[in-house]
Amino acid sequence: MATATAAATATAKRPARVGPNIVLVDAVRTPFVMSGTVFKDLWAVDLQREALKALVARTQIPYKDVDHVICGTVIQECKTSNVAREAALEAGFPDKIPCHTVTLACISSNVAMTTGMGMLATGNAKAIIAGGVELLSDVPIRYNRKDYALANGYKPLAYLREFQYVAQDPKDQLLLSPAYVIPKILDRAGLTLNDISVFEIHEAFAGQVLANLNALDSDYFCKEHIGLPGKFGRIPIEKLNKWGGSLSIGHPFGATGVRLAAHAAGRLKEEKGQYALIAACAAGGHGVGMIVEAYGK
Repeated sequence: MATATAAATATAKRPARVGPNIVLVDAVRTPFVMSGTVFKDLWAVDLQREALKALVARTQIPYKDVDHVICGTVIQECKTSNVAREAALEAGFPDKIPCHTVTLACISSNVAMTTGMGMLATGNAKAIIAGGVELLSDVPIRYNRKDYALANGYKPLAYLREFQYVAQDPKDQLLLSPAYVIPKILDRAGLTLNDISVFEIHEAFAGQVLANLNALDSDYFCKEHIGLPGKFGRIPIEKLNKWGGSLSIGHPFGATGVRLAAHAAGRLKEEKGQYALIAACAAGGHGVGMIVEAYGK
């Protein structure tokens, strides 16, 4: 990721914001495969290590220029509980680079990304690698402050603009976080449903996605549970998960969040849209929403 002043990237549709612009530079992943198959003899650290090495080779960033490595995972292995540190050292990163691992169920790698965004926004880092791994797959993603990225010859894929976390009743509303977070993140960003070109919603189950779409289009749900005056609106199905979702691609718990971000950035570029919205639920009634903006818009 990288940063620049808001004035340098003004567009016709962008709320006023303070602080640096944060960009997604590149992303790679190992294949998402069935458990007990081709990766059955590997450890999570093996997969994360190879993905980190591939990302460095692809972007050509010097190891010493990476300020921090953050990884998300759900089920930790006791011998490599801080998988970010173990994988980075095995991948050849200097031992002076701090690394840490975070967990929040299925949105663990979203937490890795947004933690990195906070470091960049506060000036504590200029280049971050965030990843996710869950025994069978991982997806590292690299982002910087925009000024750093451009000065070092990296072409960003997209801006990472906003993020919002929510939590609700884990008994009766366990997987309804997208319905709760989408109105909040759009309000935070000063955007509407019509401003979003690309929607990437994590598919815990097929019925769960449909339930969230119906909840947002329900007067009763939006009034009683979200506190809106009426229904929020219907997400156009033709804008949703066009490259496939967690059901077709796979859902390695700790890696899905960065896969969603990579898909959002890639779709914006291919479809020539401006804004993408990511929403995902997680165990315990948690959820996250993120706004991604096409680079150069």
